Amino acid sequence: MVLTHNLGFPRIGENRELKFALEKFWKGEMNETKLQELAKDLRLENWVSQSSCDLLPVGDFSLYDQVLDMSFILGNLPHRLNDLKGNELDNYFRMARGRSANNDESQCVRAGEMTKWFDTNYHYIVPELTGETEFCLNFERLLIQVKEAQALNYAVKPVIIGPVTYLWLSKCKDDSQPLDYLDDILKVYQELLAQIKQLGVDWVQIDEPILVTKLGDQWQQAFNQSYKSFEDTGVKILLSTYFGSLQDNLSLASDLPVAGLHLDVINAKQEVNKVLGSLTNDQVLSLGVIDGRNVWKTDLNATLDWLEPIAKSLGDRLWIAPSCSLLHVPVDLNLEENINTEVLDWLSFAKQKLTELETLKLAINQGREAVKDQLNRNQNSINLRKASQRVHNASIKAKATKISERSTKRQSVFEERIKVQQAKLNLPIFPTTSIGSFPQTKEIRRARLQYKKGQLEHAEYKQLMHNEIRQCIKKQEQLGLDVLVHGEAERNDMVEYFGEQLDGYTFSEFGWVQSYGSRCVKPPILYGDISRAQTMTVDWIEYAQSLTKKPLKGMLTGAVTMLNWSFVRDDQPRKETCFQLALAIREEVLELEKAGIPIIQIDEAALREGLPLRESEWQEYLNWAIKSFQICANDVQDQTQIHTHMCYSEFNDIISDIASMDADVITIETSRSDMELLDVFDEFKYPNQIGPGVYDIHSPNTPEVGQIVNLIDKASTRIPKERLWINPDCGLKTRQWDEVMPALNHMVLAATELRKQVNS
Repeated sequence: MVLTHNLGFPRIGENRELKFALEKFWKGEMNETKLQELAKDLRLENWVSQSSCDLLPVGDFSLYDQVLDMSFILGNLPHRLNDLKGNELDNYFRMARGRSANNDESQCVRAGEMTKWFDTNYHYIVPELTGETEFCLNFERLLIQVKEAQALNYAVKPVIIGPVTYLWLSKCKDDSQPLDYLDDILKVYQELLAQIKQLGVDWVQIDEPILVTKLGDQWQQAFNQSYKSFEDTGVKILLSTYFGSLQDNLSLASDLPVAGLHLDVINAKQEVNKVLGSLTNDQVLSLGVIDGRNVWKTDLNATLDWLEPIAKSLGDRLWIAPSCSLLHVPVDLNLEENINTEVLDWLSFAKQKLTELETLKLAINQGREAVKDQLNRNQNSINLRKASQRVHNASIKAKATKISERSTKRQSVFEERIKVQQAKLNLPIFPTTSIGSFPQTKEIRRARLQYKKGQLEHAEYKQLMHNEIRQCIKKQEQLGLDVLVHGEAERNDMVEYFGEQLDGYTFSEFGWVQSYGSRCVKPPILYGDISRAQTMTVDWIEYAQSLTKKPLKGMLTGAVTMLNWSFVRDDQPRKETCFQLALAIREEVLELEKAGIPIIQIDEAALREGLPLRESEWQEYLNWAIKSFQICANDVQDQTQIHTHMCYSEFNDIISDIASMDADVITIETSRSDMELLDVFDEFKYPNQIGPGVYDIHSPNTPEVGQIVNLIDKASTRIPKERLWINPDCGLKTRQWDEVMPALNHMVLAATELRKQVNS
């Protein structure tokens, strides 16, 4: 009999209960006891939602981030947390965001570096390693969760990040290398597995997603050493891989002494037969047959056609599951009432995916006749989507195939353009600006919601937004920023806002997905061919420019980010969809230029995120991704300055491709990494201007003037001063004005100090 299990479940709650509880705790409006009680309630709700599975994940729930949780389980805490007041939870949040609920500035620290979890929009806190690092088991968090589930008589499967992946994700803060710590960390893992065994647990899921990346000999050997050392722990290990195929690591993974192996069949279906041939007679094969990262229904009959022979061969040694943790999809489609019924019928969220999984299990174990009605309904949905006129538009497809190379190139080279731009903009050295968004106050959110519900007339809503834009411009002028933005008061989200104005998108009301900590996003659902029927931003930005004599940036989201931060259609190559998006954004760029907006910023925050996990596949993606940006940006006049923004990713290995975008100014995150991302400029002479983010907007801590000056001084050793901008590392929508104003004031004071140094 085939068994079902799940690799992980969304932790935020159907109505973002965890988000709101965390924010109350950080503000001092909720105590730790209440926070932990709510967390327990959410875990119980999640297990009930997964109760159809034969094995339930435990330990996938987190108050902030599962990698940070693993650091605390391993006792790997930076020394800067030593000697601070408070308990473990205080230190946990200090590592996550620089500050706990205690607003005492003396108890604040530098938050851990944050970056993307493989090729997803989920962010994790990077583990830190130094010669002083000591590991020691801290089992309490996982122990509590295991006992909670066992008390409800659930068959549990603890979920932990594997030792090799943990070290691979870590960064050494000295001259050491991550694998230098392997022997020490394995001792703690052995102790952890032994403790789990004492709880009466049979199976442990150990996640090693780096097995879908290219690994050198030392890392491959680390896998052999690690899993050989676990043989005597007494627990059965399900080695879990996801987000890609094993390729040259297939033999390595298949030969490890583990009781079971999980494959992401959505990405590695072609490897199933090879793995089948290498299994021993007592090893389990888990197949991730439901897409854990997208929202489309599974074609159940097609899945059964190839799965049934495998089930016949393996019997109860076959497990089925989603491809990866369901952390990356919304919780429950049944909450949605406003999605078009035709499109709604094509969708599947986390709870529905587990229902699909149960249907597959029953069909295999009892025969398709036992679930005939479910299979028929599913097939009807699949067929209707394929034939729907909502999806396909021949004229749009044709337009995307006729993009000329001339329209993807700027008229002049950067050295000539920048002279024209500087003559027009007359900016000082070290010009200051923000990335785009400013605080989204309760008043802004209330007005948007009322307008969306039809409770505000358009004229009244427009006036309210104009008032917010006016105040935003006024505050920036008071601060003395050199290039202003309109603040994006009218925008709910940098992708959703644009998607709402494009044909081919639909939107959920409760489709929230965790991005990091309490930050949740609601990805639009891109189901059909894309076109733009009207201007999307021009009126707002033109109004903002009318309020100031300083240059203003028009803010747009780029095509690649629109693609990567949407639930994108899976019935055509992503490249084709991205070109359609690029043409729509380009139309808006040209209208902004026509309206006299001197600077246009096209955010590509997710460019790096879409990079394939295998370096051998990078260039194909980069070719069409960079071309998509060029389609958006490069048909403007020389005097129009094009900016782009990228955040919280590693860019050093693709810097030459980023340079080929030919944006006049690029802004990137460097504050949490202490300008580490700029190391690449020691060797690569970036040709255009750059704004290294000097203010960590994901922390409530206020950056000091000296700290900012120091960061820019570091940057100026790599990049000429005349090509440096000063800006935060991301948008400011999640912060409060009482945090933003002093931080930006320090940023402006730092720019003033740096200008004095140049002129002295």
